[in-house]
Amino acid sequence: MEALILSCGTGGGHNMAAKAMAQQLQRRGHTVTQMDPYQLVSQRTADRVGALYSGLVQRSPRGFGVLYSLGEAYRKLPVRSPVYWANGRLASAMERYLHEHRFDCIVMTHMYAAHILAHVQGPLPPTLLIATDYTCIPFMEESRCDWYGVPSPDLVEEFVSRGIPKEKIWPAGIPVREEFGRQETREEACARLGLPPQNRYLLLAGGEIGAGQITQSLEALRSYVQERPACRVLVICGKNRRLYDQLVKEWGKPPQMQWMGCTEDMAGYMRASDVFITKPGGLSSTEAAVLGIPLVHITPIPGCEQHNGTYFSSRGMSVLVQDPQRELLLALQALGPAERVRMVAAQKRYVPGSAAEDLCRLLEESCQKAAL
Repeated sequence: MEALILSCGTGGGHNMAAKAMAQQLQRRGHTVTQMDPYQLVSQRTADRVGALYSGLVQRSPRGFGVLYSLGEAYRKLPVRSPVYWANGRLASAMERYLHEHRFDCIVMTHMYAAHILAHVQGPLPPTLLIATDYTCIPFMEESRCDWYGVPSPDLVEEFVSRGIPKEKIWPAGIPVREEFGRQETREEACARLGLPPQNRYLLLAGGEIGAGQITQSLEALRSYVQERPACRVLVICGKNRRLYDQLVKEWGKPPQMQWMGCTEDMAGYMRASDVFITKPGGLSSTEAAVLGIPLVHITPIPGCEQHNGTYFSSRGMSVLVQDPQRELLLALQALGPAERVRMVAAQKRYVPGSAAEDLCRLLEESCQKAAL
């Protein structure tokens, strides 16, 4: 089976979900081509689309929230959105690409790609759009896919209410990379990463783009770690070089804190840590739940992350903190041993670790039927 996977660089979660699907498809013996559809225009265009999103979220999360709210309001109108028509401008380029390259199925981890395909003339192979947030984001209903991968059966009715046909919804979960399903103990992860296992680690991250109130959270954690000599804070800045430079300049190299940029071993750092403190991205939260690590969600970006945080916290899978400087210490203090056990049990109950496998099986069955 020849599979095309389309994703976008607007946040790291879409690409990580795409990579998870690619890994599983390749493991099952299929050939995979993964690309950003905006690369059909130019690599510069693809980079600019991603940079526009990252810049807005890093510098003006409230501005992003305003745009998200406008989208929620606009979707109630009986007309197609400007986002749908803007993405449709790539339809001709996509038609040429699909004419020149044969694929048996198309997987999308971003709505933009689904909008482009909705404008393509002529028949398409089986198509699957995977939602990477725990809500039906604005304008997803303007797509025209054969299947929709949804994070949970609990969310099926929400997607249906937005116009997604129920018979096309496959609530398998959000796919995570195979390293999150690998069997590895905390001690083994610490040894591999060079972290002394006798210490206790708090992992603080803002996603691949390093968004969220990282510095405010560190201020709140300062007294917490000073009172606990064996406690260490590992800070993942992602691609946010500005944040990394700020931490080095303002904080230096405190003995109980460590700054890092991007890492290819997020699974390892999660396994080595006792608590994961992060903004409620759909993919990163799913990864944490699959691994089973106590989770504190901080300052969600208004919009889909607010939905993610509410979904997790309302089911006991995380503690949601809106103001880290006032609430983070209280959240950590509330996460005693018994509460951590309950939280991990809830994560196992509500978040499946087999989403990539289940979605690949769906694609294989769809392709077999299409070939008849």
